[in-house]
Amino acid sequence: MINSGDTAWVLISSALVLLMTPGLAFFYGGMVRKKNTLSVLMQCFIIMCVLSIQWVLFGYSLSFAPAKGFWGGFGWMGLRGVSLEPYADYAGTIPHQAFMIFQGMFAIITPALIIGAFAERMKFSAFVIFSLLWATFVYDPLCHWVWGVGGFLRDFGALDFAGGTVVHINAGIAALVTALVIGKRKNLNSNVPAPHSLPFVVLGAGLLWFGWFGFNAGSALAANGLAVNAFVVTNTAAAAAGLSWAMIEWIRNGKPTMFGVASGAVAGLVAITPAAGYVNALSAIFIGLLVSVFCFIAVTVVKPKLGYDDSLDAFGVHCVGGIW
Repeated sequence: MINSGDTAWVLISSALVLLMTPGLAFFYGGMVRKKNTLSVLMQCFIIMCVLSIQWVLFGYSLSFAPAKGFWGGFGWMGLRGVSLEPYADYAGTIPHQAFMIFQGMFAIITPALIIGAFAERMKFSAFVIFSLLWATFVYDPLCHWVWGVGGFLRDFGALDFAGGTVVHINAGIAALVTALVIGKRKNLNSNVPAPHSLPFVVLGAGLLWFGWFGFNAGSALAANGLAVNAFVVTNTAAAAAGLSWAMIEWIRNGKPTMFGVASGAVAGLVAITPAAGYVNALSAIFIGLLVSVFCFIAVTVVKPKLGYDDSLDAFGVHCVGGIW
């Protein structure tokens, strides 16, 4: 039976998650060199267009149609059979199409996260093809394994409340592999360039933080206590991680930076994502405080030592944070 409150919350959450992709565009756009800002903004925006169509045509079916295999079934291609009635195996109080569009917003932002690994190094046409193929052959199968009816990880009892594995570890590993395959940026000195626009970075981080409430609390798929808890721990973990990163910089470098606080907050948001429905606020503080330590080490120690050029630290923040 459809609940109007639950439906309204899921639709609002869908809009919040969609807002995260423009937020990511600003976050990444402020971090790259000035000459590459428009390129990053365009890449993020075109993903919203390409993946929205892919999701409707076949992405949702490959991810969530019931099947035991590499992908989901083919029965929901073009949203055939995805009605305005609830589909109880996923959400019993909202229209099936509401669940579909909410999950579609996750499918949009996940490949956008990978942009941080190869920023300034990939042709636009190659990027579009890569994003479409990656979403189809990597994101959709993993989504089905973890969340889809018949997925083997779901059947094993895997718990991933809002996408720590499906979104962040997935995108983070892809980011590292892509950075290694493409190689380092040309004409780049040994010193990594500082963000060209901190206002862009802060605006992007703020939009991500705001949208993440839909990302995590919306994953309750209802306007209930679970959503409230996810909302509270999301905010708490982000705040703790931002503070922790600032303290690390203060101790190590003598002063905190705005960029560090923003990076820490995003790391905290990543870390709380898979656990948002399962932990309380005190646990969220613990998660946030420690994830900044791990991500800071990954970004400032591990990356320089191994020598890979993950331009905007997609691996160091999203994969490391998602695993923690």
